Amino acid sequence: MSLTEQFFQQLPGECLHALRRTDDLWHSLRTGTLPVPTVVYETHESLAEVEWDVVICGGTLGILVGAVLAQQGWRVALLERGQLRGRKQEWNISRKELQAFVRLGLLTAAELNQAIVTEYNPARISFLGSSDLWVENVLNIGVDPFFLLETVKQRFLAWGGQLFERSPFEEAIVHPNGVVVTTGQQEFSTRLVLDAMGHFSPIVQQARKGQTPDAVCLVVGSCATGFPNNTTGDLIVSFTPIQNQCQYFWEAFPARDGRTTYLFTYVDAHPDRPSLETLFEEYLRLLPEYQQVKLTDIHPQRAMFGVFPCYRKSPLKPCWHRILPVGDSSGSQSPLSFGGFGAMVRHLERLTTGIHEALQVDRLDRRSLALLQPYQPNLSVTWLFQRTMSVGMQQKVAPNQINEMLSSVFQEMSSLGDAVLKPFLQDVVQFPALFQTLTKTSVAHPGLVLNVIPQVGLPALMDWLVHYVNLAGYSALYPLGKGLSALFNSLPPQTAYGYRRQVEAWKYGSGNDYEQEE
Repeated sequence: MSLTEQFFQQLPGECLHALRRTDDLWHSLRTGTLPVPTVVYETHESLAEVEWDVVICGGTLGILVGAVLAQQGWRVALLERGQLRGRKQEWNISRKELQAFVRLGLLTAAELNQAIVTEYNPARISFLGSSDLWVENVLNIGVDPFFLLETVKQRFLAWGGQLFERSPFEEAIVHPNGVVVTTGQQEFSTRLVLDAMGHFSPIVQQARKGQTPDAVCLVVGSCATGFPNNTTGDLIVSFTPIQNQCQYFWEAFPARDGRTTYLFTYVDAHPDRPSLETLFEEYLRLLPEYQQVKLTDIHPQRAMFGVFPCYRKSPLKPCWHRILPVGDSSGSQSPLSFGGFGAMVRHLERLTTGIHEALQVDRLDRRSLALLQPYQPNLSVTWLFQRTMSVGMQQKVAPNQINEMLSSVFQEMSSLGDAVLKPFLQDVVQFPALFQTLTKTSVAHPGLVLNVIPQVGLPALMDWLVHYVNLAGYSALYPLGKGLSALFNSLPPQTAYGYRRQVEAWKYGSGNDYEQEE
């Protein structure tokens, strides 16, 4: 019996079966055999009546958008395939980012404090052969998903929103004046559909037409008791060289019922990439060395695993009128992040403001909705970073090259201060910080930089340069656009909608949405 099978035997339910189901999905993804559904249809016939303003498909994170829209007075229906409830594992985020819930009226300050169930400091960054770096107040807050979602759900219902549980999305028919969404025996006619069903949404699969992802982040881990007492966390740690054409990275932090540890790696979707079960075996093999504990001493509470695909053509532009992908469905996270809760919270104010205005001025066509998921060069530049942290199946790379490169880059960022290091650790890239980091690293470690070029390839480097220049342009344009924002109020509402979205694109695309700690 494998280590993985022994480990999962200690967990209730069908956890190992769930892992193998996810592995089947991963196998289909990397062999190009994932079925492409047809769930969205179009017709030229107008609807006689439209019942809802917004129908949201996918309730776990869709409830966050839905509650804000219901508060603004829109008729919102939220469809959830199961029961709307959180998971046991906390969502990790930074305290500053959580203030969006208070600003939007989703939680009171007291409720926000109640939602926080764990907090730790400091967090470590470490790579094989280098000294440790420590940072504070980065992804160090653990939020209780049960409490958070239940509280927001009650707000949503109080503001007039309606929740339909055990109502999985089946299909959508787009009419000139609305969309009819079918789930089971029910139909919902709406002005706008928000797809919040995640990376493997059937709407997204149809839109991407079976496209192979450009990169994938594989994640396995667990929450368990029995570890030595440790009140610190790890943001990114690597203590091994490249193995199995993968660089293994680790993350760990205290949880309310034990300690959570993850192993993750960045790969392409080559057919010979390892299965999740194989990666879980590696996780258990290396966990004793990582946490200085015997496997027999730990007692698992739950296991976590996932496949997070990334596409260069992201965020995903709407393919139909009146249907907008949001959250992981849109691919608005960078290829370095897992997406999910943190990515949704970062864009929550921008999205809800834009959707509210789109509904007001009835700009729900495909081109107008695309303005709500704009090109963001600060996310696009991270594709090169992802390439430097991964190895092709046939590539020959020095065993410790990735560790040496990351160690040098993070040491230089640390020397430049928290204003450079902390935004990057929260998936925000800003041009001044990137320019300083690249300049210092190139001067101090020219050999390492030259070694990276053949690893990533010249086409990827040239593509990156375009996004790098655009990042500089967005950084210059945002202050100008911000200064002109007051003039938009004098424009016709439909025209102002477009200008406001452009300024938001410059803001988020340059990383100027990031707020430094006071």
